Amino acid sequence: MKKNETDLHPFLIRIWHWANALIVFVLIVTGADLRFTDVDIFSDYGFTVNLHKYAGYLLAVSFLFWIAVYQIIGGFTRHYVLSFKDMRSIPAQTTYYIHGHFRGGTNPFKASPSSRFNALQKLAYSFIMFIAMPLIIATGIVFGNIMDFYALISATGGIRVLDIIHVIVGYIFVIYLIVHLYMATLGKHVFSHTKAMITGREE
Repeated sequence: MKKNETDLHPFLIRIWHWANALIVFVLIVTGADLRFTDVDIFSDYGFTVNLHKYAGYLLAVSFLFWIAVYQIIGGFTRHYVLSFKDMRSIPAQTTYYIHGHFRGGTNPFKASPSSRFNALQKLAYSFIMFIAMPLIIATGIVFGNIMDFYALISATGGIRVLDIIHVIVGYIFVIYLIVHLYMATLGKHVFSHTKAMITGREE
């Protein structure tokens, strides 16, 4: 390891990150194919339905793996806890992302093994992983087994309500992915953050 590099991402988390990214990509593509009639990515509707359904099951397994390995066994929940210091840093971090980076400014946050995410990252990742992810997995599983969960669906407002929740959260994931990809280019170099998620180390 070079002297100016820092170990940030454990091997298992890097594997999980890329596997999860692939699953989410498949879900977005198949979800768009099922949702919009003018989109025809896969010609076989039944294949698209099954691919979306089983990719959803894989997402559930991926999420459980993340909880078990990253949070419980690894004890990394602390990386998501927003401290008073984090709250105070939000204005400076926001300013940096809006225009400081483009003017050659220095990122006010320095990632380290003990503190991997800045305040805005903590807010975004916590929302996605602790709220959006469970919602889209739960609604997806119920959607994929309507007859088995018919009583639950009826009690929560019916198919239309379930559909609205699932689709809205799906859109949130698409927006998050776009922002995430953009933010990944804001390292020391365009591919610094991406490289770090492959090697585990970043300058």
